[in-house]
Amino acid sequence: MSKKKDAMFTTILKKDGGKLTYAIPADEKIYKIFVDALEEGQRVELFFDANKDDGTLAQLAKIYKCMRELSKETGALFEDVKLDVKRKAGLCFVKLIDDEKYMFCKSLADCSKEDLGLVIETIISLGENVNINFR
Repeated sequence: MSKKKDAMFTTILKKDGGKLTYAIPADEKIYKIFVDALEEGQRVELFFDANKDDGTLAQLAKIYKCMRELSKETGALFEDVKLDVKRKAGLCFVKLIDDEKYMFCKSLADCSKEDLGLVIETIISLGENVNINFR
């Protein structure tokens, strides 16, 4: 009897002609590799989350400008600031696979106006900690 392995596949689908299709066509090949690697009878858990991606360019511009300023002020790498902001804004989750933790975060480009509003509030709070007024 073989031991079933943890595996993961993530993609973004879009509704097209009444069906869900891959937003990135290459993901279909990755999905087939994922399925082929499963043991016969192995169960797969699915979670679908339909998001509005109606965040505005102005919101994204403010977020990226503020993150750059935080990076300069704190000396932290921009990517580290970005990850910290996403995590504190609730855009990330942790998955345990083979006793290792992996963190996945939603792309800012896929966020709703409300999500980006939470990100901006997080940035304002972080700015206050280093005496930067992002209001």
